[in-house]
Amino acid sequence: MSNALHRRWDSVSMYLPVLLMGLLALGTWWLVRNAPQAPSAAATAPATAGPDYFMRQFSVQRFDPTGRLESEVQGQMARHYPSTDTLEIDQVRIQARTVQGQQTLASANRGLSNADGSEVQLFGNALITREAQRAGRAQPRMEFRGEFLHLWPQVERVRSHQPVRLTRGQDQFTADTMEYNHLEQVLELRGRVRGTLMPPKR
Repeated sequence: MSNALHRRWDSVSMYLPVLLMGLLALGTWWLVRNAPQAPSAAATAPATAGPDYFMRQFSVQRFDPTGRLESEVQGQMARHYPSTDTLEIDQVRIQARTVQGQQTLASANRGLSNADGSEVQLFGNALITREAQRAGRAQPRMEFRGEFLHLWPQVERVRSHQPVRLTRGQDQFTADTMEYNHLEQVLELRGRVRGTLMPPKR
């Protein structure tokens, strides 16, 4: 009897390592399946569609290395969108000065500016005014009006793909679209263009 039991135990003990390995594998599979899942990147990534901060009744000033005021942006409310690094501003007011001290003023119901303020889109009652230049080559006061104006203050460019009214001194022009480059002294009016030219004052 003991010999038969011995033989049976020898047979079982030969398969014991295989059984233990199987139980170990089964336990590992169960642990992996029931372990808490790490949060996915999509779940932990912050939402980028909306604004990440707000500003109310604000004023942001920009200075050059010598301390000269280059530009100032004011507004009732601003929202920063990190996905595009843009600033949307309600009741925007902009003041920009060139190295020569020439001043440009801009305002609108709403503005959309890039991070450094070098490009600004103006929406609703948009107005850009370039003050008269009397030093050097005299330039009359210029005013641009429309429901949309696209401004590059540092390179002194204005563009619009919508109807615009331009006043230069006493002269007035209207057009469907416009592009103005002050540094190159080029004004391009397209579409239905109308103008009123006043004789110079004596």
